[in-house]
Order: sequence, then structure tokens, then C-alpha cells
Amino acid sequence: MPAISATVITFNEEKNIGRCLDSLAGVADEIVVVDSYSTDRTAEICSRYDIRFVQNEFPGHIQQKNFAVSLTSHPLVLSLDADEVLSPELRSSILHAKENWKYDGYYFQRLNNYCGEWIRHTSWYPDFKLRLWDKRKGRWGGLNPHDKVEMESGSEISRMKGHLEHYSYSSVSEHITRVNRYSDIAARAYHEKGITSGTFKVIFNPLWKLFREIVVKTGFMQGYYGIVISVILSFETFLKYVKLKQLQNSKP
Repeated sequence: MPAISATVITFNEEKNIGRCLDSLAGVADEIVVVDSYSTDRTAEICSRYDIRFVQNEFPGHIQQKNFAVSLTSHPLVLSLDADEVLSPELRSSILHAKENWKYDGYYFQRLNNYCGEWIRHTSWYPDFKLRLWDKRKGRWGGLNPHDKVEMESGSEISRMKGHLEHYSYSSVSEHITRVNRYSDIAARAYHEKGITSGTFKVIFNPLWKLFREIVVKTGFMQGYYGIVISVILSFETFLKYVKLKQLQNSKP
């Protein structure tokens, strides 16, 4: 039976990390936590578990996650964020895959919890994330802060039954604060890639995002929080392109 190394990156995750590590017990043969020098009780909580705990200055989501993978001992890697939990059904699916490993990677179906409510509409659902893979065939890529595992051409990938439960935001204000920070990171990443912004993108892209979330992705069917999420996602798009235009204008 192949062994699995689990990785988690953390920064001030005292309210989440214990729940995350508990869900990995009995599934992962090794757990590596890479912490960005948390100032809360994250390190203390991690010390109660049989894991490898390493601290490393945060270089970016993609870079930190690849650094965590570089510390693993086994070819198969299971990556979770600190605010994610394996559901019982997903745990069973992973254990079954370990007994009969067939693919190079597996997608998980992420189910987001927002302010105490499970979200089954907007672009947040279905929300497939590749989180279990052979590190010899793939690595973290994408554009910060929206990282994703990128597999080699020809890799065989399947989907697992069960949910990856994501405890995203406990309040709307927390979501807005995160959106402001993430739009900074995204704008810089776009700028470094040579992606440009203009008046059309500043106006049209957020409007299209709002329509897509509410109508195309049926956010209206989620009710109040479906509308809230849709509006904030649209606002995030607006901030990203406004900040990107500012970066362009400040270029010497």
C-alpha cells in the first residue's frame, strides 16, 4: 500500500488547525505543516500532534506550498489548507485509493461553509480542487493567490466521492478584509505576467462577474448569502483591475 504525505501551510490558524489535523489522522502517513511564523497559538496546537512542523517566511501561496511538498518523504501528496477538513466519505475514498492506486491525481469536491451556511450555488459549488497527486507528475502553479496543482501532460486524473469541507469565512467583514488583501496579491501577479487593465475591464468585468454568479451560477437560489457572496466576488474583480491599473500608471 503506498504511503501519503499530507501538507498544510499556516499563519495564525489557531481556530482551524486542530480540526484540520484531526481529519488527517489515519489517512496520512506523514504530516508536514509549514508555518509563516504565526503569532497566535498555531505552533502550540501543532506541538500536540505527531507531525513535522517547520517555520518559513511566507514567499507567496504557490511558493510556500511547493516548499512544503519539497519536505515530504513520500511520492503521493495530500494538500489541505488549514481551514479545510476531510469529510468521512472523502476519508473513506482516500483510504480506498491507497489500497488500489490507479491514477496520477485526484480531484476533491470542495463544499464551502460561509457564515455557518453550506453554499451549494455560485461558482463556489461545484468547486473541484486537485489535492491528492503524485508529486513526480505535478506541482503547485497558477497565479497567486489562486494557486492550483498543475499536472504533466498525459497524467491520468479522477474524482473522489465525498466533500472537502472548507470553513471559509465566519463573517462578511472577514470576507471583505480578505478580498482587499487578495486583490492586492492578484493585481501584482497579473502585473508581473504582463496582463493589463483599462476602463473597460474595470467596468465590464465586475458586472459580468456579478451576472455570472447570481444568474449563470444560480447564486440567487442560495438566498441571502448567495447574493452576498456574488456581490463580494464582483467587488473583488473590480478591486483587482483598479489596483492593476494603478500599478500600470505608476510604472516609470
